[in-house]
Amino acid sequence: MRVCVLGGGVIGVTTAYALAREGHEVTLVERHADVARETSHANGGQLSYAYVAPLADPGVLAKLPRMLMSRDAALRFVPQLDLHQWRWCLAFLRACTRARSRQSTAALLALGFLSQRLMHEVVAREALDFDYVRNGKLVVYRDGEALEGARRQAGFQATLGCEQHVLDGAACVALEPALASIGEQIVGGIHTPGEEAGDCDRFTRGLALAAKREGAHLELATEFTGLRTKGLRVLAAQTSAGNIEADAFVVCLGFQSQPMLAALGVHVPVYPLKGYSLTLPHANAQGAPRVSVTDAHHKVVYAPLGERLRIAGMVDLAGMSAHADEARIALLTRQARETFPEAGFPEAGSPEAGSPEAGSPEAADSGALQTWTGMRPATPDSKPLIGATHFRNLWLNTGHGALGFTLALGSAQLLADLLAGRELSIDGDAFAASR
Repeated sequence: MRVCVLGGGVIGVTTAYALAREGHEVTLVERHADVARETSHANGGQLSYAYVAPLADPGVLAKLPRMLMSRDAALRFVPQLDLHQWRWCLAFLRACTRARSRQSTAALLALGFLSQRLMHEVVAREALDFDYVRNGKLVVYRDGEALEGARRQAGFQATLGCEQHVLDGAACVALEPALASIGEQIVGGIHTPGEEAGDCDRFTRGLALAAKREGAHLELATEFTGLRTKGLRVLAAQTSAGNIEADAFVVCLGFQSQPMLAALGVHVPVYPLKGYSLTLPHANAQGAPRVSVTDAHHKVVYAPLGERLRIAGMVDLAGMSAHADEARIALLTRQARETFPEAGFPEAGSPEAGSPEAGSPEAADSGALQTWTGMRPATPDSKPLIGATHFRNLWLNTGHGALGFTLALGSAQLLADLLAGRELSIDGDAFAASR
């Protein structure tokens, strides 16, 4: 079968790889000169297979006033004159029930476990160099009530096969000594030994080469402009390189999936949650964490990537623009310095204290703190959209929010199974666009 995959982020590339390995004639269309140039480029780096609980949770409702009033809130809502934003928000509020949160958690855990198994297979099969480590994850809490909620969540997830351990504050610092500077503030944590980390950008670029070896064709630096349809069938993808005909088309365009599909009358609840990341290119091995750490209070994640330390955080529900808010970057930088003061961050105000793009060789060579802004394509219930549309040969694999790297391989396999009409290893209906 000829398959055209639209989008060259981690979701599009894993989809192309999975389909090419099954013998399909795959063409991937990406507007940039390389893959992983947008949201996949400098994400948090954590492969958090057990930390997939949806953002929509009953506990969020009490935090709404702070989201609206404070510029320093980890989760910030900036109202827009945008009907799509308000529809998404209403759907999000409807998903903030205990029953729906638990249903979503169970479905996402199943997809996460599938992704983890496939990651181990890919790492064993392909010569990918992406600073991959199986280093576990420690989520630390500075508030007793929040820790108790995490304890209850860990108990529920244990019934679904998760191995997690509740630690007191002293045990958290013993596990990760780099936390000693804030040790007195830590009341406890949740340790998940099976979690992993890696560089999503390097993973995606390496897997794109593997997909090419499997026969996939990458149309890079090619602008996608729309789909040509007849009745309920897509005939071709319209691009700057001409029309690309195929038997099936898979949309992996992140938050840009929504406007493109809306033009065809396919309405998907995908909205961007803007996030920020920093990369410290030469972290001090004695002062930076070696376990992946999440500061639950600030909603900031820390992932060691070789000699580098990746820091990511913030959720801004603030429109469709990827423009960086310098105040948010400054806040993230300050929180990182306070949490790991011995990690080797440049002094505030020094020439190395900030550079425009994470991952650039010039910034890495200079030792500058690299910054990045990404638009995470989220659904109201945090479950991605994987499967068919009402067009007979148009498929979706989009809406992964902050879990794109974590869920990419499982999502690609689920899409490939659905396309082939095979029996599924997990509940595919949980991710259907029609749910």
